[in-house]
Amino acid sequence: MINQKIADLRLDYKLATLNEQDMAAGPVQQFERWWLEVMQSELEEPNAMTLATSTPDGKPSARIVLLKSFDEEGFLFFTNYDSRKGQELAANPQVTLLFFWKELQRQVRIEGTVSQAAVTISDEYFSSRPVGSQIGAIVSPQSQEIPGRSFLEERVKALEGKTLKRPEHWGGYLVKPLQVEFWQGRSSRLHDRILYTQGANGSWKISRLAP
Repeated sequence: MINQKIADLRLDYKLATLNEQDMAAGPVQQFERWWLEVMQSELEEPNAMTLATSTPDGKPSARIVLLKSFDEEGFLFFTNYDSRKGQELAANPQVTLLFFWKELQRQVRIEGTVSQAAVTISDEYFSSRPVGSQIGAIVSPQSQEIPGRSFLEERVKALEGKTLKRPEHWGGYLVKPLQVEFWQGRSSRLHDRILYTQGANGSWKISRLAP
C-alpha cells in the first residue's frame, strides 16, 4: 500500500541546466568544475559519497565514505582493508561512486575499477589524521562482531600516549573511472544527464541520456 504522505513529497528542480557544448573534454575536469562550485556553496560534508560494491556472485552493498582527493588517476578514499567492503573490493574490483549535492540539485555517478593506493599515500594520509582518528583505525576490527562498546573503549585506552603507526589493514583505495554521469535536476523530472564513456584508446565520448 502506498503511503500518500510519502508519495506526495516532491521538489521541482529549476536551479540550473546542463548542455553538451558546455562540458569539459574529460570527466575529471568537469568534476573539478562542479567541485569548485560545491566548495563555494559551503555545503556540509560535500565529499560524502556512496560507495557501491558487490560480491563475485552479484550480491550488492553500499555505504557512505569520504572522498579525500581526485585527479586524472582517479578518486581516492580510505578505509579498513579487512572490512566487508574491503573484502568485496578484493574479490570484485568493479565499483560505483555516487555524489548527491541536493542544494545544487546535482548528482555525479562514477563507475570504474578500484585498486589499493600506494603505501606512501596511505602512510602520508594516516599521519595527517587527528590522533583520535588514528586510534580508531587501529582498534576497530571493522565489520566484525564485537562483544560490546567496552571492547573498543578498552583498546583505545591501551593506546593512549603511545606512538602510533598506520596498521597494515588500513589504507587508501583509488577508483579509476570508466564511465561518469553528470546529472542536473530539471523541471517536471526532465533532468539533464550527460555521460562520459572511456574508449579503448583512452579518449572520452560525451553523450546525453534520457531522464
